[in-house]
Amino acid sequence: MANKVLFCATVDYHFKAFHLPILKWFKEKGWEVHIAASGEMDIPFVDEKFNIPIQRSPFNYRNLAAYEELKLIINENDYKIIHCHTPMGGVLTRLAAKQTRKNGTKVLYTAHGFHFCKGAPLMNWLLYYPIEKVLARYTDCLITINEEDYHRAITPRFMAKEVEHVHGVGVDTERFKPINEVDKLKRRVTFGYNENDFLLFYAAEFNKNKNQKLLIKSLAKIKETVPNAKLLLAGEGVLQNSCRKLAIELGVENMVDFLGYRTDIVDILPMCDIAVASSLREGLPVNIMEAMACGLPVVATRNRGHNELIVDQYNGWTIDPEKTYDMADKIILLANENHLLTNLGKNGRDRIEEIYSLKIIVNEKSHLYERFMEEMEGKRWMAQ
Repeated sequence: MANKVLFCATVDYHFKAFHLPILKWFKEKGWEVHIAASGEMDIPFVDEKFNIPIQRSPFNYRNLAAYEELKLIINENDYKIIHCHTPMGGVLTRLAAKQTRKNGTKVLYTAHGFHFCKGAPLMNWLLYYPIEKVLARYTDCLITINEEDYHRAITPRFMAKEVEHVHGVGVDTERFKPINEVDKLKRRVTFGYNENDFLLFYAAEFNKNKNQKLLIKSLAKIKETVPNAKLLLAGEGVLQNSCRKLAIELGVENMVDFLGYRTDIVDILPMCDIAVASSLREGLPVNIMEAMACGLPVVATRNRGHNELIVDQYNGWTIDPEKTYDMADKIILLANENHLLTNLGKNGRDRIEEIYSLKIIVNEKSHLYERFMEEMEGKRWMAQ
């Protein structure tokens, strides 16, 4: 009988977006792959999928039902490894796996950016910090994706058996890559832009944390200096309408394109000039890694995730999230210095290839899994 691994998260899209290479890796090792999450999406490389009603909010009563279902799933299957993701997926799974862990199952949790961090709201610290401290003792390996979280997790307050730092989920550098100037112009024509437009790109949900209003305010400060600038905002969310109103109030509505939800970002990014990001908090943002892989310099607000990816004056800049003038000044500089666009963009691409490419991340994760496989099976898995 094949060994079984269970992956858990709040929503099933999380696996399709970020973890297909690892699901495939387990299948190639001869393991049976199960997923438990909310949603009915078909996920490749999965043998069994459980649709359970996990909710993002810790106060939603449906999480009690999700916990009971998850506990039943775990108790009925002889999982060798359980790997959980997302805050509520991590909470419910580790609680549900307490008994099976005593029988030898290894429980891993990836924190895709602790909700408690420098600059996080006090409520986040009051709610999530004590929960993670308690649940760490039911965790065989706590995986962090940035240095700030890693150093916090290795303090004596956290009692996970092991703490590891993996550099995120990886970027497919064969899909996300620069294109030549001829192809860039053709693509711009296809999307309705001109050769001389200076395209700024940001993909994120419209919410308070993503802080798109900073970018719109910065655009208002450069509209005379860089009149050909266009800010492309991909995504949807509760604050989208208020951002539209702000653009009108500041007289930059013709310089902002609200693209909505997109599935073609891989086509849009390479035709742009720079990537911008305005979020207050990040773990290790995939949108920035994808932009860097496409050779775009980045101007982003200063937080733990952006600080991890962006080296000032090497592949972009990080700026104070409250200073629109800093964002505006860096955009103007890049618009006027073509050599900076080229050099910083190339450096960003090199940084992705050296540290954050999909190949490197799968290798990091596979070594981690292999350690637990060896512990549970000796060397038998190598002969499969």
